[in-house]
Amino acid sequence: MVGATGTPGSLTALHKAAAEARVRDAELWVVLAWQTPGGELGSRNCLGPAALAECRAAAVERLREVLDTAFGAAQPGVTLAGLTVRGTPGAALVDTARDPDDLLVVGTGSRTVWRRLVRPSVARYCLAHATCPVLAVPPSPLQAELDAVHRRNVWRIPLDPRELTP
Repeated sequence: MVGATGTPGSLTALHKAAAEARVRDAELWVVLAWQTPGGELGSRNCLGPAALAECRAAAVERLREVLDTAFGAAQPGVTLAGLTVRGTPGAALVDTARDPDDLLVVGTGSRTVWRRLVRPSVARYCLAHATCPVLAVPPSPLQAELDAVHRRNVWRIPLDPRELTP
């Protein structure tokens, strides 16, 4: 079982989960957690069944896009099942992976100080609450380089040509 959002970190986790499923000859369940706009408190009084159905349909479409981005025309080599779950990502993953024989794969993502303040860590939640083994996959090393280039562009720092050669 793997959590997917479409971020580079979750795509790395998705590929690692596919590799683990191939080794174990297991089915790969890809879980996308979704919430209504404004969270659960915002949806209690203002969203009707039609709006909830629309949110659910958007989550299913997002999951299809994530799987298409991750694997494209090539299949992962395992039986693939997609599941959209309404709830916060950590709780949705932990509730879905209840069997002790499951393996829950999550991406750790980049954890900058600002990100920790704004959004809690899904991987940390899963490690603390899951009843099955959890595999936390660090982001790709290329992601750190991409983030550095992005920061350089934001701050308009010139590129040193010596950085281009090994």
